[in-house]
Amino acid sequence: MDKLNEAVKNKQHYVRLKEERILNFKKIKSEDLSKEQEYNYNQALYKEYQKFKSDSAIFYVKKNLKIADELHKQSLMHLAQLQLANLYSSSGKYLESEAILKKINKKELEKSLLPTYYITYREFYEHYNANSPSWEFIEQIGKYRDSLLGVLNPNSLDYKINKIQKDIYYKKFDVAEKQLLSLLKGMKDDNPQFAMITYLLGNISEKTHQIELVKKYYALSAASDIKQAIKDNASQQELAMVFYELGDVDMAYKLTQSAIEDALYCNVQFRTLLMSQLYSIINTAYLEREAQRKTELQVYLLCISLLSLFLIVAVIYVYKQMKKVSRIRGELYVTSQKLAELNKDITETNNQLQERNAQLSESNHIKEEYIANFFSLCSAYINKLENYRVILNKKATAKQFDEIYKMLKSTTLVDNELEELYKNFDNIFLSLYPTFVKDFNALLTPEEQIIVKQAELLNTELRIFALIRLGITDSVKIAAFLRYSLSTIYNYRTRARNKAIVSRNDFEEMVMKIGLVSQKS
Repeated sequence: MDKLNEAVKNKQHYVRLKEERILNFKKIKSEDLSKEQEYNYNQALYKEYQKFKSDSAIFYVKKNLKIADELHKQSLMHLAQLQLANLYSSSGKYLESEAILKKINKKELEKSLLPTYYITYREFYEHYNANSPSWEFIEQIGKYRDSLLGVLNPNSLDYKINKIQKDIYYKKFDVAEKQLLSLLKGMKDDNPQFAMITYLLGNISEKTHQIELVKKYYALSAASDIKQAIKDNASQQELAMVFYELGDVDMAYKLTQSAIEDALYCNVQFRTLLMSQLYSIINTAYLEREAQRKTELQVYLLCISLLSLFLIVAVIYVYKQMKKVSRIRGELYVTSQKLAELNKDITETNNQLQERNAQLSESNHIKEEYIANFFSLCSAYINKLENYRVILNKKATAKQFDEIYKMLKSTTLVDNELEELYKNFDNIFLSLYPTFVKDFNALLTPEEQIIVKQAELLNTELRIFALIRLGITDSVKIAAFLRYSLSTIYNYRTRARNKAIVSRNDFEEMVMKIGLVSQKS
């Protein structure tokens, strides 16, 4: 299935290669050729177009009919007539095909053309039977297959394949499968008979109810036809029906579309009629599936909208509570000032209260700064989430599931968001404590002072002590925020204490006093 999906994806590439090969061949100027050479030249183009574009193949066969008439060569005339009859029957022109075949006297045919004669008659009835099934036509198919086997070389591949088809008709599945596997051994998928052999193996597997082998062999056959730009093929049609019966409507729809495109491109009418019947069934199921998915998506969008609304309400509630707490703390500060004036005799206690109030004021200042930035970041992340949802929705609608899988698997989004988070943290922190780096270095020995790179505001070590300055002293929380291991955080803290010019025990306490409101004033 991977090979088939890859082949379907690159189908236009294989078509271009085929067209380029034909175009290069057409560069040979036919006017410089003799009549016999021009006949062979047209014959080569007919073979290229036979299962690619039947209208073009018909064009070159008709040119050969004229050349054969001019040369008065009956063998060349018969070959062109048989080829035209075969093309007419595959294009749905059964009356014209039958008229040509009836004009040919088998007794006048050269022995070398008898296989072509029997093949043309057999395929005529196969094409006719595809549109109007009849036991009479099936009997004729068997009759001409038997006649063909009578004139083919028993050692030839064509003989073996026709003999296997006969065995399949008479339900000798074990014998036919064994012979097909023997033929397939060592054969590459660019061999013209590879698709036919794997198709017959798929047909046997279908009749013996081996579903995995059915998918395998039909997929190999279809992939081989696509790679060789063979538009007159049956494997995609058979495989589409298999997937439909298994309930995989998406794959069935994809293969049906591809098969119809090929049949229309080649103008193989009997396959177009067969596929149009199958397409109507699968397309209806596919549309129903898409409608169901659309309904599910609408439900998901509604759930996301409700969750987003709940988040907004929660943020507003938290904001109001924070404002209320801030107001209460402000009132407490005023009360403490009044108590200080009334209790001048307890100066030491008053000084302690003032220090605490100063810390509360600073805490309020920090929280106000962070609340404003919190709302800004929340809004930005909601917008990013919405944009990401829109992108996923578009790719899902376009069925670009591989692209969706790559986006979900990639860590680039998380890495970018972490980088932006740390950058925002650095900006906000330094707006609160603009002299932090300078004051922190003042606590270190001169040779151990930290020099920040030009593109950075804070490095990892400074960021650790910035969090400590904000009151986050728990190494576990610091490690979680900076996405480092606990041992790495301990090492940074220990190394900094060892580089300090003050007491190791007092170092972090001194860091927590950097930029105090009282110092600023």
